[in-house]
Amino acid sequence: MFTLAEVASLSDIQPTYRILKPWWDVFMDYLAVVMLMVAIFAGTMQLTKDQVVCLPVLQSTVNSKVQPDTAGKADFTTVETTTGQEEASMGTVSFGTTTVAPDILLSRATSPQYQPTESDQELKKGQKDSSGRKTNLDFQQYVFINQMCYHLALPWYSKYFPYLVLIHTIILIVSSNFWFKYPKTCSKIEHFVSILGKCFESPWTTKALSETACEDSENKQRLTGAQSLPKYVSTSSDEGSPSASTPMITKSGFKFSADKPMIEIPSVTILDKKDGEQAKALFEKVRKFRAHVEDSDLIYKLYVGQTVIKTVKFIFILCYTANFVNTISFEHICNPKVEHLIGYTQFECTHNMAYMLKKLLISYISLICVYGFICLYTLFWLFRIPLKEYSFEKVREESSFSDIPDVKNDFAFLLHMVDQYDQLYSKRFGVFLSEVSENKLRGISLNHEWTYEKLRQHVSRNAQDKQELHLFMLSGVPDAVFDLTDLDVLKLELIPEAKITAKISQMTNLQELHLYHCPAKVEQTAFSFLRDHLRCLHVKFTDVAEIPAWVYLLKTLRELYLIGNLNSENNKMIGLESLRELRHLKILHVKSNLTKIPPNITDVAPHLTKLVIHNDGTKLVVLNSLKKMTNVAELELQNCELERIPHAIFSLSNLQELDLKSNSIRTIEEIISFQHLKRLTCLKLWHNKIVSIPSSITHIKNLESLYLSNNKLETLPAAVFSLQKLRCLDVSYNSIAVIPVEIGLLQNLQHFHITGNKVDILPKQLFKCVKLRTLSLGQNCITSIPDKVSQLLQLTYLELKGNCLDRLPATLGQCQLLRKSGLIVEDHLFDTLPSEVKEVLNQDTGIPFANGI
Repeated sequence: MFTLAEVASLSDIQPTYRILKPWWDVFMDYLAVVMLMVAIFAGTMQLTKDQVVCLPVLQSTVNSKVQPDTAGKADFTTVETTTGQEEASMGTVSFGTTTVAPDILLSRATSPQYQPTESDQELKKGQKDSSGRKTNLDFQQYVFINQMCYHLALPWYSKYFPYLVLIHTIILIVSSNFWFKYPKTCSKIEHFVSILGKCFESPWTTKALSETACEDSENKQRLTGAQSLPKYVSTSSDEGSPSASTPMITKSGFKFSADKPMIEIPSVTILDKKDGEQAKALFEKVRKFRAHVEDSDLIYKLYVGQTVIKTVKFIFILCYTANFVNTISFEHICNPKVEHLIGYTQFECTHNMAYMLKKLLISYISLICVYGFICLYTLFWLFRIPLKEYSFEKVREESSFSDIPDVKNDFAFLLHMVDQYDQLYSKRFGVFLSEVSENKLRGISLNHEWTYEKLRQHVSRNAQDKQELHLFMLSGVPDAVFDLTDLDVLKLELIPEAKITAKISQMTNLQELHLYHCPAKVEQTAFSFLRDHLRCLHVKFTDVAEIPAWVYLLKTLRELYLIGNLNSENNKMIGLESLRELRHLKILHVKSNLTKIPPNITDVAPHLTKLVIHNDGTKLVVLNSLKKMTNVAELELQNCELERIPHAIFSLSNLQELDLKSNSIRTIEEIISFQHLKRLTCLKLWHNKIVSIPSSITHIKNLESLYLSNNKLETLPAAVFSLQKLRCLDVSYNSIAVIPVEIGLLQNLQHFHITGNKVDILPKQLFKCVKLRTLSLGQNCITSIPDKVSQLLQLTYLELKGNCLDRLPATLGQCQLLRKSGLIVEDHLFDTLPSEVKEVLNQDTGIPFANGI
């Protein structure tokens, strides 16, 4: 037989699963335990006490009289016979003057301590009545007939009632807890309970809800205009007013006492680093668990299924059990058909457990009825509301986390089940579904990690000798950044949740801000400061929507750099319409994939002085908008796949510098139109496919710098050398073989670059350009350097590397400003110089050289 502990283990679940057991499941578990006890008690009694006692019933020749006593049992009396034949006793076996009941003899005979007495020996030889006459039945026959009638006369339900109750109860227990054991649901439930427990106990949950409580309290005070509630610091557990009824939540952070509202400020504002890391891990676990569980409703269906099974089981048990209540009785008539063995055909039997079994059966029916009604209530609850949807509306209203999303399917069902246990679990769990809560946690952890001292170590000096701080891939902007009051440049890269607070107003030196894939949000006070102080802004983005809206309202901004996609199908309406508010914008740099110049740029045309457009190889087709930019002094159209110089450029009367680098320009016949651009001083046509320079270039009288490197030029026309104001000429990396002697006409030439060509002889006229400071002759076929190089007294940079030289002229020592650092030549050639020349070149004058590029 099973013990109670062994059977009860079938319904044993982990204590942590209790939060998923609503009151009806708990109540049904207790009812199942009681039914188990009923089954075990009935089975124990049946195995130890259950028996049937039978006596023969005389035929028509026998008239039996059995007198019942006050307890309802047959009294042991003698039977009077009307014939002179053998007599049999209905209730006793007589030994002389002693009357003994057969059941007593049976129990005595089956006892382990049984020792046959003289009377028993006499009984075995043959029973006698009170007159001493023998009967036809002896002791063994009574035992035999009792066993026969137990199986023939008793209803089957009386014999198997305990076993049926046990089987039914085990089925109900298994049905109640199957969803905890089924592999496909067990893992999800175990994971959910684990995460839920950690969320409930997390210090971050307490902190977040405590801050919310404080915010709600402050809001109510502001709305009602009432006085602020006093703050109390608890010093004794007995202090306070007993009239308060606020529920108590005791964690690190705020403590709501049942006596007084009590706030502990220090513990709230600081979160331990380890707790912060655990909380961040919880956010990630909750996110992954939600994505995994919301995809199916298996747990919900399984719970509904097992509830339906229990309900059907209850109906089945009740229907067939109720019919057997009246079949359990104390007296039974038995016809064993063993007359040839005993001599009697009919016996009257009594069942000693009948009354107890009947009471136990009624108790079991009562328990199963209660169990069934609870099952019906469970079904009503399951279908009354949509349990595959769960709304945190109440939590959103009571807290500052208005972004907590609603959930569905199994995730929603599990939260509904938890609410039946304690709604506080769901409320605390909702904190870890909120992005606002996660961002707050990231901010606290970020401030712990990035202190003022650590940030100060990352400050460096840039090329402009300004103090610069570059923050890369952080969860936010540390508060300590705004304490670096002497910072000039702030770079924020890949910080999706960047927020600029009012503390930025302390950074009075800040004039340049970089936002690389960082759609920063600013507070109103911070925006006011940036609007009045920011001078230069760099914004790098993937989609134009990432450009913060406040960028278009910086009225004192002077330089704006936009790097990103402005011409995708999703961005047909380029979001630059608000540039008209940038009244002081002077420089606009756009690096994108434009097919036309956005018309919105013309909003800043009246005051724009420099426009730079760097395309990624996309052909720039429409350039008519350029005509409106009459005040532009510098224009760069790089990598725009231009094949000719755009005519719209010739309308820019104030243009001083034009850069058409990295296009596909083959001819520049239109260069004659540059004569209308009286202020043009710098023309950059490098990195194109230009084959020749037209003689009309002479019309650009004021040209000072001409860049034609990385083209396909083979000759330099004499017209180039008629530009008397030319100070810089760069024709590097072409196919030029001869430097014309007319180069001597360029008396103002300071920088001449002809590196990477096919020049083999240097004309003496070149050294008449006495103002030359930079002379790049590398990677040619030059075999010698004339001694007249000594005439270049202002020369600071001379490149000769990659030629066919076998020596250097000793006159290099007469170039007073030339030093070894500015002499680019092979080491073995430098060693050919006289020692005194090398000594002069090795001197450090502290004068920097410039290559003019």
